Amino acid sequence: MARTLRISLIQIDVRIGLPDDNFAAVAERLEEAVRQSPRPDVLVLPEMWNTGYALERIRELADPGGRRTRAMVSEFCRRHRVNVIAGSVAELRESGGVTNTAHGFDRDGTEIVEYSKIHRFRLMDEHLHLEAGERPGLFRLEGTEAGVQICYDIRFPELSRRLALDGARVLFVPAEWPHPRLHHWRTLLQARAIENQLYVVACNRVGVSGGTSFFGHSMIVDPWGEIVAEGGEGEEIVTAGIDLDAVDEVRGRIPVFEDRRPRLY
Repeated sequence: MARTLRISLIQIDVRIGLPDDNFAAVAERLEEAVRQSPRPDVLVLPEMWNTGYALERIRELADPGGRRTRAMVSEFCRRHRVNVIAGSVAELRESGGVTNTAHGFDRDGTEIVEYSKIHRFRLMDEHLHLEAGERPGLFRLEGTEAGVQICYDIRFPELSRRLALDGARVLFVPAEWPHPRLHHWRTLLQARAIENQLYVVACNRVGVSGGTSFFGHSMIVDPWGEIVAEGGEGEEIVTAGIDLDAVDEVRGRIPVFEDRRPRLY
């Protein structure tokens, strides 16, 4: 099992309703990220990077079966021997519905996770246009258990706790989290890290779309709730290393999981 991982958050703007432009931009940024020295072990993308929130046209714009996303990212991972948590994309299902779905791939280009957002954000009409996912996103990355949630999911601590109880030591969070809720973003990410004693790795988009402004501030939070790295409000690649031994250290010093009394709550 890897004890340390170097992680890069690819904080980008997303052009609403223009998948071709977004795929080209993501491909360019992925290539830029792996040119860093030292090279990162894991690259992370934001939420709905293929279409943005063009929900009224989402069936026409969504990636059928996620095939385009899988083909591009899987090939990139094989070629560069790197893991990618490919944020999430609008994905057209065989049923005709659309989900907000995260995909992750290992260094061989093998898909290691597919997770559809469980909690739909009513303030952006997700419940009117997107189908909800039905299972948590637990997976193995470099020999360690990890989890993935998408944006609004972090407001539901039960889901993060479920992933932690199932063994997750790192929680990935692709997002399109807007102004003016920066305080909520930072506080919720730190709270999920503190209460579950794990790393939270969150990649948010930037830019303006449909009158909504997205502030970035992608960040990596350690199991003490300390921010290891944080982006600004423009396009950038935010990189930092994490030490998975810190998870064991924190859990050993404050035995939250041993002291739980779930029969009372």
